[in-house]
Amino acid sequence: MNPVGIMQGRLSPQGDGPIQSFPVTTWRDELSLAQQAGLDRIEWIYEVGTEADNPLRTADGLAEIRRLVAETGVEVKSVCADYYMGERLVGQDGRPRESAVRHLIWLLGRVALLEVEHVVLPFVDASSLQTAEEIDGLVDVLATVASIAEGAGVELHLETDLEAPDLEAILRHRVESSIVRVNFDIGNEASAGHDPEEDLKILGPWLGSVHIKDRVLGGSTVALGTGSADFESCFRMFETGHYAGSFILQVARGEDGNELALAKHNRELVSRHVAAARQRQRGSAIGERTP
Repeated sequence: MNPVGIMQGRLSPQGDGPIQSFPVTTWRDELSLAQQAGLDRIEWIYEVGTEADNPLRTADGLAEIRRLVAETGVEVKSVCADYYMGERLVGQDGRPRESAVRHLIWLLGRVALLEVEHVVLPFVDASSLQTAEEIDGLVDVLATVASIAEGAGVELHLETDLEAPDLEAILRHRVESSIVRVNFDIGNEASAGHDPEEDLKILGPWLGSVHIKDRVLGGSTVALGTGSADFESCFRMFETGHYAGSFILQVARGEDGNELALAKHNRELVSRHVAAARQRQRGSAIGERTP
């Protein structure tokens, strides 16, 4: 079974805050809640506004995370670096922003101390790559940090809104590092009206991580199974491509106070999709062997 985890903050009440942010006062509780929900992992959030409160910054904070991981068995193997949504790695002039690049190098050193496997770098919304110059800037940033990430044992997973053939061309012809991979967001695919089967055929060799989400076509995040996401095709392609990475629930919020029940429900949905995809794969294999 692929590890199933949840985006940090989804096990805490949202209140009046944004849909996704580091849960300053409840991050400790979330590891035990994730354990109760039957989840394997939490994807950590590192962002601008709460940086001073993030325990990744300090030796004592890292020690406390390690202690809670040992107590609960819930791993922290990925970090969603939302910091670079506000502090863009690539300026709108296409030039790498030196201060942000230096920060990323520092962050890679911090997460390596926690034995994190990959960092998700978001190039969507406020940090979306809109021009050829900005794409050139991305290539320059990766040329600077990829060897450092490799030395730290941390992969870089790109979450972008680029068309799959364009992203494939960058990865195949312009990025000379096997640690640069793709984060595939099922909900964003649905909102953009993409065919996930075609995109996964193109990006499959670089698939590093998956965010589980549902969105309506051209619209926002909704409860799993109520939007436009084609989960059957996605999980069939994950199974066909022997995807062994994690599935991270980056799902719509429910009622405050119902976070644990919703997490259990969504985890079960993922398990059913995985089981169904594997059953179909076995059936296809048997059919191919039958004369």
